[in-house]
Amino acid sequence: PAYQNLRQKVDNFVSTHLDKQEWNPAMNKNQLRNGLRQSVIQSGMLEAGVDRIISQVVDPKLNHIFRPQIERAIHEFLAAQKKEESVPAPPPEPENKDPPAPSQDAS
Repeated sequence: PAYQNLRQKVDNFVSTHLDKQEWNPAMNKNQLRNGLRQSVIQSGMLEAGVDRIISQVVDPKLNHIFRPQIERAIHEFLAAQKKEESVPAPPPEPENKDPPAPSQDAS
């Protein structure tokens, strides 16, 4: 319902905006389109509508669908990290401060 409501509001807003425009074949369509886009954004209806969609669709699913999946992913990640910490790291390579001496072949 929130999506349909938002879509109807935007459609009505666009129709009203275009009704106020006097059409001229020489008009720059991109400027007209950008002006319309800016008007829709500045009206704030998209932001409010998206918030309503989230509260109707996402919020009810948050605790029983998303939260268990997020918790499972976190537990798996932490278990993998703990496993990596328990595996001993290989001993560090000894540092040679002197470069290796060139070998002299007798051949």
